[in-house]
Order: sequence, then structure tokens, then C-alpha cells
Amino acid sequence: MLEIELKFPVADFVPIVQRLSNWHAKVQPTIDEADHYFNAPDRDFGKTDEAFRLRCIGAQNRLTYKGPKQAGPAKTRTEIEIAIEPGVHAADQFCKLVQHLGYRPTAVVKKRRTIHEFARDGFNLQVCCDEVETLGRFVEVEIVAEPSDRQRAEAVLMAVARDLGLSVSEPRSYLEMVLAKQTP
Repeated sequence: MLEIELKFPVADFVPIVQRLSNWHAKVQPTIDEADHYFNAPDRDFGKTDEAFRLRCIGAQNRLTYKGPKQAGPAKTRTEIEIAIEPGVHAADQFCKLVQHLGYRPTAVVKKRRTIHEFARDGFNLQVCCDEVETLGRFVEVEIVAEPSDRQRAEAVLMAVARDLGLSVSEPRSYLEMVLAKQTP
């Protein structure tokens, strides 16, 4: 599957949330997420444009691999995600395990996220209103689609972003922005 997304810095979520409400988007409860990123022992994910993380959402834990970004108007990449045992202890044990295998902690990205879900033109979309620690407010518009649907999904994504009044996208990931802030 491909994760196809656009991210936009915003000053205020209110106009976005109002439009989503008018579209009858289903709103999920607001969650706190902590994304623990790791770099591989055999290659630098910063150079290969890959990502490997443990996402902690409350007690839930998910492992995610993201492949290199593909060319195109939206940020598109292969994404593989699996759930692992829940709880803080399992998350800590996973972090210890991968470090013993040579993976190095890169950064932790913390955010408060509210997800709005709806369908448009045959796709299920998520619009995430994210308050990211040290970075500010962002809106992500995302579709997960088969590679054969990529062009159509990108067109729908861009139309939804326009309809939400979002215009200037941020191409970097939260990790890239956090790391850029840490570099003098």
C-alpha cells in the first residue's frame, strides 16, 4: 500500500474543523502520540529517505517502516505498519531490543492529534489536526491506496486540500523538521 499525503502548517484549526464538520466527517477522540525513530546499523535512513519508528498511542504500540519518498505532487511512499504488544513495558522492551541489534535512536516526535475521517470519490481520507511539540500546528490530508490508484488518489487529495483552504504544503516529515531544529 502507498501512503499519499500532504501536510500544511496552519495558525488555527477552527476553519478546517468547520469545513470537515460540514462534510459530516467522523471525528475520533484526540490522542497523544510519541513516535520513536531509529536509524539502521547498515545504512543511514536520513540518506536513503526511509523511516523506522515505534509509535505509541496511549497503550497501543505500532511499528512502521516507510520507504523512500516517490516523485510527485504529494508525499507518497510505501508504508508497512504492524501492531505489537500494548503497554509501556512492551514499548521499552522493543526499544532495548532494536538497540541491541544496532539500531540507534534518532529522535522522539510528540504530538496531539485529532483525526477526521470521510470518503470522497471512492477513497477513505483522514485529515489530521496535529499540534506537534516544538513545531506548531499542522494539518495532514492522507489517503492509503493501492499503487495502481496513485494518480487518482493524488488528484482527490489535492482537491480536498484546496476545498479545505490549504495551499502551501510542507514537504518535510515531522522527523526532518525536528532534526533540522536540533542542528545548529
